[in-house]
Amino acid sequence: MWFKPATSVVVASAVPNLLLFALDRLDLVMYTMAGSLCALYGHDLPYARRARAVAGVVLSMVVGMAISLVAASLTGSTAVLIAVGALLAAAQKLLCDASRIGPPGPVIFTFVTSAALFGPQRLGQVPGHLALVLAAGAFSWLVTLTPALIRREGPERRATARALDAAAAYADHPGHRTRHTAVAAVHAAWRALLASGRPTPVRRALERLVVHAEAALAGGFPGGDPATPAAPGPDRLRDWARRTRGRGPVPVPPPAPGTSEELFGIDAERAARLAGGRREARRALLRGLAPGSPLLPVAARALVGCALAGYVSQAAGVGRPYWAIVTAASLYQANVSLSWNRALQRTLGNLLGVLVFAAVLPLSRVSPLALIGCCLFFGFAAEALITRNYWLGSVAVTPMALLVMEFGGTYPAGELIGDRVLDTVIGAATGLLGAMVVTNRRATGRLEKALADVHRARAHAVHALAAPQPAPTALDAARRRLTGSLVELREADDAAAGEWWQRALPREQVLAAEQAGHRTLAATATRQGLFAPAQENGAV
Repeated sequence: MWFKPATSVVVASAVPNLLLFALDRLDLVMYTMAGSLCALYGHDLPYARRARAVAGVVLSMVVGMAISLVAASLTGSTAVLIAVGALLAAAQKLLCDASRIGPPGPVIFTFVTSAALFGPQRLGQVPGHLALVLAAGAFSWLVTLTPALIRREGPERRATARALDAAAAYADHPGHRTRHTAVAAVHAAWRALLASGRPTPVRRALERLVVHAEAALAGGFPGGDPATPAAPGPDRLRDWARRTRGRGPVPVPPPAPGTSEELFGIDAERAARLAGGRREARRALLRGLAPGSPLLPVAARALVGCALAGYVSQAAGVGRPYWAIVTAASLYQANVSLSWNRALQRTLGNLLGVLVFAAVLPLSRVSPLALIGCCLFFGFAAEALITRNYWLGSVAVTPMALLVMEFGGTYPAGELIGDRVLDTVIGAATGLLGAMVVTNRRATGRLEKALADVHRARAHAVHALAAPQPAPTALDAARRRLTGSLVELREADDAAAGEWWQRALPREQVLAAEQAGHRTLAATATRQGLFAPAQENGAV
């Protein structure tokens, strides 16, 4: 689905840019671009959730820009502006992680708000500039939701297809990694379907396909027989995935033996989630922002690293060190190991991207339309490439970001390119230093909490299984709860394993909990008839 955000950001940017060109006010592009970039978010969400999520992104962008523009209008002190930029970067990192908004994450917010900090601004201009951000953001909201008029179940179809493909990969090559990928994909598909709104014939068919993906997945666990007719083979799963992802009708498989047309009470669960979904989302956000949250150390890294990047860049003679702040902010991932890997890719991509910028800069200065065309081209290329290869995507991101600044005025090419190279190196080095200095010993605490959640979810499932005739609705809810807790446990374990200084990790307990949890998942599927058991429920 790489072309969806890529096309969305081109449409969301082209219309305001061409309108400003017609009005001879291209100096205002930086403000409309802030709203246009909101079109990058929410493409993996069902449209009902996407509407709320992108609206939240637009509101957050307006608030961030308001802080930057007011700060820029009140002070010309570079030191103060760097401090504001670092605080904004840390807050944006924390909010994006807590809300789980997904890619492209906080880096878009940080790029736009940091650049606005170092641009000329008067206090009286701020309301008008914020109105431009809001107007472009509203147009981006419309752009991201327009595909619903053509295929309203598109996100759910893609999530279901990913679950089918992952289950097929696990059936072909059973193992720890493929199993986790499949479980996570099935869990994501159920989340998309449960949040998609009222049931339709297409969503009913998608629900059955996910049930069959679960059947194939469970058939590979101890206690399941993957050769039974109820557990479809990998070729059939891939065929279903291909047809589900395409534009034709969704395949409608027969109900798995022993299942009901009501699909284990999913309607009741959907209604409950729709009723309490926003409340639960607020609770999850507050948990992420709470004093004991494991997300706080990563946000602290962003604060320290971005501040160091800005001040070192200032000391090196860069007049507008926003690019050093953005480079540092883009590095911070779930742990130090991932941040180190991101730093290498970002540095390579940015340095090559600066060379590309130097090559296209003369062309972009031929005319305003040429500048608009270059920005749109690199915006599309960046989104088309970055999900496949981060450093290659960064090669396109860099000239796009630097060309946007050309709308506000031209600078000597040599000075501009030299500053960006220096900012890239400084931002990457100080960003990594911040990651090393600010340790995240809370990662172990998150892992221990996830381990306890798995034990509770498994005990709940075992209790449901112990009934002489367990209710399908209870088993279905228990299975989804256990699946979610296993996904969280794997993510917490991966994050904790990449930290360089922390308490000892309970690795043996995690492995035992995962094995027991997956056996219980297979047992719940057995009792619901998703596949014929090779053994009775002793796998619990």
